[in-house]
Amino acid sequence: MSGMTKHSQAFSLDHSHLLDALIATNKLLIIQDLDGVCMGLVRDPLTRSIERCYVEAARRLAGHFYVLTNGEHIGSRGVNGIVDKALDTPTQAREQGLYLPGLAAGGVQQQDRYAKVSHPGVSDAELGFLQAVPGKAERFLGALLAAPPYALAAAEITALLGSSVLDNLASPTLNINCLYQHFSAQPAFYQQLQKQVEGFMDQLQQEADAAGLEDAFFVHYAPNLGQDAQGRERLKYSAGGNAGTTDFQFMLKGAVKEVGVLVILNHYYHQHTGQYPLGADFNARQAPRDRRALLQLAREHFDPALMPRIVGVGDTVTSSTRIEDGQPQQLRGGSDRGFLTLVQELGEAFATDNRVLYIDSSGGEVDRPGLDVAHLQRRACDPSLLPWPAAEGISDAADPLRLDVVFCDGHAQYVRFFCALAERYSTK
Repeated sequence: MSGMTKHSQAFSLDHSHLLDALIATNKLLIIQDLDGVCMGLVRDPLTRSIERCYVEAARRLAGHFYVLTNGEHIGSRGVNGIVDKALDTPTQAREQGLYLPGLAAGGVQQQDRYAKVSHPGVSDAELGFLQAVPGKAERFLGALLAAPPYALAAAEITALLGSSVLDNLASPTLNINCLYQHFSAQPAFYQQLQKQVEGFMDQLQQEADAAGLEDAFFVHYAPNLGQDAQGRERLKYSAGGNAGTTDFQFMLKGAVKEVGVLVILNHYYHQHTGQYPLGADFNARQAPRDRRALLQLAREHFDPALMPRIVGVGDTVTSSTRIEDGQPQQLRGGSDRGFLTLVQELGEAFATDNRVLYIDSSGGEVDRPGLDVAHLQRRACDPSLLPWPAAEGISDAADPLRLDVVFCDGHAQYVRFFCALAERYSTK
C-alpha cells in the first residue's frame, strides 16, 4: 500500500464520528499514555494536575481502559498522588477504586484500580540498584551546575535539583526541561548539559555491569530519534529552539511500552474469559523485545474471536531528517511510537479496525513540535491536500505509523472526548 493511500484517512479531526464508532464497539480496549495526554506537560512534574471528571470517567470504563506510561503510579511524583489531590479526601480513590489501572515505568510496575502495586519479574537486586540512582543523580547534577561554565549559586542549584531529579522507584529520571528554560539565553550550555547527562547515564550502566547486573537496564530518552544499529536510543539534541531530549530515564530492560500492550491484553482476556492466554505470570521482563516477535506471540495465543478493538492514545512521536554521508536519513522515534505501531499492527493482523489517537501536547510548558491545525482544517474540506506540512517533526510521508485521529487542542480536548465516551459507553 502506498504511503499516500495508507495515510489518506489519517490526521482526522472528526471526533464526533470517532465517538459514535467507539460507542458502537462491543469489545473495546483503550491503552493510553498519561503525561501530555490527560494532563498537560509541565516543566516541574510536581505541579501536574488531573481533572476529577477524567478520573471518574476512567472508573466507568473499568475493564476497557488501561494506562501505559513511562512515569510511575507511586512515590512522591507518582500519578496516584495527583489523583488523590483531584478528589475530596486522601482515602477516596482507594475506597472507591478511582486509581488508574495499568502499567507504569514502561511496563514493569503494575497496578489495579485500588492501588495494589507489584513489579512482576523484577529482582530485589535490580530495585536496590535503582533506589540508589536518584542520590547519585543529585550529587552529579549538583556538582556539575556548581562548576564552570555554569557556576550557579547554591540556592539556584537546590531549586533546579528539586525539579530535575525524579526519585521514581522503578524508573529514576533526570528531567532537564527546567534547565532548558534556565539556559534559554545560552543554548550551547543546555546542549552541553545534554551530552554530560548522557555521559552520566553511561556511567550508571557501567556501574550496573560491575555489580553483576549486565543486562538489567537501558537508558530511555524522551523524546528520541529512534534506535541505532545496536538498539540504543538516539538522543535528540536541542536545535532551532526545540528542547530535544529532556527526560533521561534509567529503566529496566523489557520496560518498553510495546511489550506492555501484550501484558495488558493478557489481563484483558483474563478479565473477560477467566483465562490468561500467555499464562498468569507473563510479564514485561519475559516478553520478546522485538515488535515482530510480539505480534507473532499475539497471533499464536490470542483467540481472534475475542480480540478487542484497541484504541492507542499517545503524544510523543517524532520524525526528523538527518544527513549522513551526503544522504538524507529519516529518524523516527518517540516513547509512544512503538506501542502505537503495535496497536496498529494488531488491528491489521486481527481485522479489529484499531485506532491510533495522537494528542498534540505542544501547548504545554515543554517545547516540542505541534500540528498545524489550520492546514488540517483545510485538508478536511479538500482531501486532495497532503497532511505532511501539518506534521513536521512528528510524522512524514513514508512513516509506517498512521495517526488516525488527532486532537490539536491538546489534553483538555481529549479529556472532554474521553468523558463523553465513558458516559455513553457505560450506559449503552
